[in-house]
Amino acid sequence: MNLPGFPDAAPLAGLAGGVLIGLAAAIMLLGVGRIAGVSGIAARAFGLADSSMPRAGAWAFVIGLPFGALVVTSLIGAPTPSFAAPVTLVIAGLIVGVGTRLGSGCTSGHGVCGMSRLSQRSLVATATFMVTGFATVALMNAAF
Repeated sequence: MNLPGFPDAAPLAGLAGGVLIGLAAAIMLLGVGRIAGVSGIAARAFGLADSSMPRAGAWAFVIGLPFGALVVTSLIGAPTPSFAAPVTLVIAGLIVGVGTRLGSGCTSGHGVCGMSRLSQRSLVATATFMVTGFATVALMNAAF
């Protein structure tokens, strides 16, 4: 399926991915009683946050994220990714980490899990993420 003006778009793959993310979040909340916010789970895995989630469970989740992507990529194939320089990735990762701590969570926690629970803090955080993203795209398009 092609979208007009977006020849490389894969809306069905995006839909499938979104359904799987929502399903995983629902299973985690209903099955384990935990919110599937990646930053909180990663903080627990590295011992940076206290949680009722066992550290082994947090590590399983953190390791499962890239491993799951690797499995899917090996089964269906995907373009070879390209990455920024390691220094850039480390700096960007630190900035994102500080932002998740300041925002009391990441986009997955607020956007997927918090909004589905109608959390006021998550509604405000997600609106902030979206407005900031729109403004960044507008500025990048205007500058280049």
